[in-house]
Formats: sequence, structure tokens, C-alpha cells
Amino acid sequence: MSIAEKLHAVGRPLLRAQLAHPTVVGIGRGDLPEEVFRSWLEQDYLFLHDYVRVFARLAWQAPAAHLGDLVDLAHATFHDELDLHRSLSAGFGADLEGARKGPACAAYTSFLLESAADYAEGLAALYPCMWGYSTLGRILAENPPAEPRYRAWVDTYADPGFAALTGRIGEMIDEAAPDPARAEALFVEGMAHELAFWDVP
Repeated sequence: MSIAEKLHAVGRPLLRAQLAHPTVVGIGRGDLPEEVFRSWLEQDYLFLHDYVRVFARLAWQAPAAHLGDLVDLAHATFHDELDLHRSLSAGFGADLEGARKGPACAAYTSFLLESAADYAEGLAALYPCMWGYSTLGRILAENPPAEPRYRAWVDTYADPGFAALTGRIGEMIDEAAPDPARAEALFVEGMAHELAFWDVP
């Protein structure tokens, strides 16, 4: 079993906690209160800007074979994901430019940026976000919400292209060969941040 496969095995019960979280349940049903999703949009918009910086920091350290992968991931995050937030913001009354980080966002981004000081460890730390959202999107898409705004969110993360990007990160983790115990610890810590992030301010 590869390192990435071991992380998947560790992550599945932790992902179930996210699936049971009221914010995720509400998105999946399409009836999440608008003020909750508005707050989540604002926090995630701020998070994604730092997530791009994480990819950039890792790209600086990456072997030549994966420089393009990390640039692609930074590009997809900066354009595709942030464009989704911008397109949804008007419908939910989100103030993306005026938003300020809440405690969960600040803690998560600090963890990722610090972990990215080491290439292999940084990949393991960021994997919960990629793998988690791709898996959540795929599961929620099996019975997608009828509400079009929440359906757009689900469709973005259920997209096969996003799953392919996630798979590339898994391959890069295996090639970088971080210490397995350290990779698992970082992955579990990242999954804990993911769960806390759903408790929007």
C-alpha cells in the first residue's frame, strides 16, 4: 500500500465526520441557511488565496517533473475555485473583499504555510483539502441538491478534472516519500482543520 493509499484509509472515517457536519448536510440538501454559506464563502475565499501561496512555495522546491503540476494547481485554484466564489458571492450577499479571517481559517492557513517549508511534508499537509473536497463532491453528486447555487458548488468539486488534480498530488506524495508517520500526522492534523473549517464564524 502506497503512502497516499494509507492516508486515504486513515482519512475515510474522518471524512464521515465532515459528511455528518450540519454545514455539509445543508449544502447537500440545498437548504443550508444563506447566512451560514455566506460566511463560509468569505472564509474560504481568504483561505484559497493562501492555498495558492502554498502551491507556489512548494513549486519553488519541486523537482522539474512536478513544477508544472503545482503551477497547474495554483492556476486552477486561483481561477476556477475563486471564480466560483465570486460568481456565488452576489447571490449570497458575500463581502469577499471586506472579509477577515476567523480563527479556523487563520489556524488552517498558518499550518499549511508552515508545513510547505518542506516539500514532502507540505504535500501531505495540503492533501486533506484536495482529497477531502474531491471525495465530498463525488459523494454529494450522487444525490445532488436541486437548489442551483448549491448544485454549482457540488458540481465544481465532483468534476473529474478536480479528481485528476487530486490524484496527481497523491502520486507526488508517493514520489516525495515523506516519513510515513510524519505524513500521517500532518494529514490527520489537516483533516482536523478541515472539519473545524465547517464551523463557520
